[in-house]
Amino acid sequence: MPKDFSRTLRVADQIQRELADLIQNEIKDPRVCHHVTITAVEVTRDYSYAKVFYTTLCTLEENLLVEKGLEHAKGFLRTHLAHRMKLRITPQLHFVFDESVERGVRLSKLIDEAIAQDKATHHLDPET
Repeated sequence: MPKDFSRTLRVADQIQRELADLIQNEIKDPRVCHHVTITAVEVTRDYSYAKVFYTTLCTLEENLLVEKGLEHAKGFLRTHLAHRMKLRITPQLHFVFDESVERGVRLSKLIDEAIAQDKATHHLDPET
C-alpha cells in the first residue's frame, strides 16, 4: 500500500514538472500567458484523473482568459504528456486556480499593516 502512495506522489511531481515545461515552451495560445505557475498536482490512485493547481500573476479578468486557454489546451497537454511520461494511462487533466498564494500575499500585507500601525500608535517607551 505505501508503495502505491509514493509512486502516486512521484507521478504527480513528474506531471507537474512536465506540464510546467509544456506550458512555458509549447503552448502558443496568447491567453495562456507565461505568468502561469503550476503549484501542485493531485493524481488519483488509478492515474485516470489529475487535478492541476495553478496560479498566475494576472488580474482577475486575465485569470478568466488563462482558465479558458488552459481548458482549450487540455487535449494538447495530455497528448504531449503521454509522449513524455510513458504511462499506461495518461490522466485526464482538470485545472483549478490555486488561491493559496494570493491569500498568503493578502495575509502578509495585513500583518505588515498591523505591525506598522502598532509601531505608529505605541511609540518606543523608555520603560519597555
